Amino acid sequence: MVLLGYIYWETRHYLETRTDLQLKQQITYLRSLDEDHMLLALHDYVILERTNYNAWGLFDSHKKWLYGDVLQFPSGLAIDSDSVRMPTEQVISGPFAPPTPMLSVIATRLGNGEVLVLAHTTRIAARVGGIILHALWWGFSFTLVPGLIGGLILNRGPRRRIRQIESATQPIMRGDLRQRLPVSNRGDELDRLAAIVNDMLDQIERLMGEVKGVCDNIAHDLRTPLTRLRSQLYRVQQELSEDNPHASLIERCASDVDEVLARFRALLRISELEDRRRREGFVAVDLGETLERVYELYAPLAEDQQLQFDLHAEPGLVVQADPDLLFEALGNLVGNAIKFTPAGGTVTLSAALGDAGRAHIEVADSGPGIPEELRHAVWQRFYRGDSSRDGSGHGLGLSIVAAIAKLHDFELSIDGGGTGTRMGMDCPLQAAS
Repeated sequence: MVLLGYIYWETRHYLETRTDLQLKQQITYLRSLDEDHMLLALHDYVILERTNYNAWGLFDSHKKWLYGDVLQFPSGLAIDSDSVRMPTEQVISGPFAPPTPMLSVIATRLGNGEVLVLAHTTRIAARVGGIILHALWWGFSFTLVPGLIGGLILNRGPRRRIRQIESATQPIMRGDLRQRLPVSNRGDELDRLAAIVNDMLDQIERLMGEVKGVCDNIAHDLRTPLTRLRSQLYRVQQELSEDNPHASLIERCASDVDEVLARFRALLRISELEDRRRREGFVAVDLGETLERVYELYAPLAEDQQLQFDLHAEPGLVVQADPDLLFEALGNLVGNAIKFTPAGGTVTLSAALGDAGRAHIEVADSGPGIPEELRHAVWQRFYRGDSSRDGSGHGLGLSIVAAIAKLHDFELSIDGGGTGTRMGMDCPLQAAS
C-alpha cells in the first residue's frame, strides 16, 4: 500500500507538471495571434481535442465577459502568473462543466488590454490516478481480508494448544507434580517451552520427593526409640511410689514424649494424605449422613463445654469423597470450634447448596475469631494462634484438614473476626447419572 501510494503521488505530480507546461505553451501561442485568428484557434482546439478538456474565456480590461465557456473571471486568479488549481464550480458551471473536481487555470493579458483565461483538465491524469487508487483499494482488500482469515485459521492451533496447556497446569497448581505439559511433534516454540517446564517439574518433583522422604524417614525412624523411651518411663513410673519426689518429673517427661509421638503421627498422616493415589478409593458420600455422624460424636463434648451445638443439613447433597477422610476433616473443624468457643457460646454445623452447583459446608462458632491477616496461616503446619498457646494440641489439626481438602479438590475459606469464626468448605456435587 505504501508503494502504490508513492507511485500514485509521483504519477499525479508528473502528469500535473506536464499539464501545466502544456497549458503555458498554449496560452503563449494564443497570445501571439491577433483576435480573429485567436478565436478561431480556440474554437478549433476545443472541438478537435478528444483526450483532454479545454475551456476558455475572453474578458475586457475590466474583467467583463466577452466570449467563451468561462462566463466569469475566477476570483483569486492572478494574471500573467503560473497556472493554479481551482475547483471546477469556481471556473465553469452548468451543462458544459467537466466531470472532474479540479481544473488547471491560467490567465494572460493580451496586447489590446483584454484578458484571456484558459482552463484545462487531463483525462489521462484522472484515469491513471483512478486506476492506481483502484489497485490500491483492491490491494488493501486482498491483503486485509485474507490476512485476517488466515490469521484466524493459523491462530486456532496455538490457541487450542494453549488451552491444553492450561488444562494440564490445573492439577499441577493443585499440587499434583506428576502431571506434565503436552508436547506435540511440531517442535515449535510452545513445544520447547513445554519441554523446559516439564524438565523443571521433573526436578521439582524429585527435590520435593527427597525432602518429603527425609521428613517421613525422620518421623518414622524416631517413633521407635521414642516408643521405647515411653515404655521405659512407664516402667519407672510404675516402680516409683506416689510420694517419691521424682514421680511428677517422670510423669511430665512421659507427657512430653507422648506429645512428640502425636506430632510425628500427625506428620506421617499429612504425608499419607498428600499421596493423590488415595483418590482411587472415592465413593459417593451423602453429606447429610456424614454431618449427622460428626454431630453425634461431638455433641457430648459440646455439652460438657456448656455450648449450644446445632446441625442444619439440606438433604440430597452427594459428593465424591473418601468417607473416612471427610469425617476426619469435619471432625477436626468441629473439634477446633468447640475448643476455642467459651462456655455459653454456640457452634453450628451446616451444609447447603452453594453457588455454581457446589455444596457448601460450614462450621461456625461464637468464639474470639481469627484476624484477617492471620487466616492464611492457620492452615500451615505447626501454626498455633495466640489464644491456643496455653492449650493442648500441636498445630497440625487444620493442616490435616487442608491436606484432605486438597486431595478432594475442595476449597477452604475462613470468614469472621472478633465475633466468631466461619470455616467453610466448598465441594463439587456428584453429577447425576
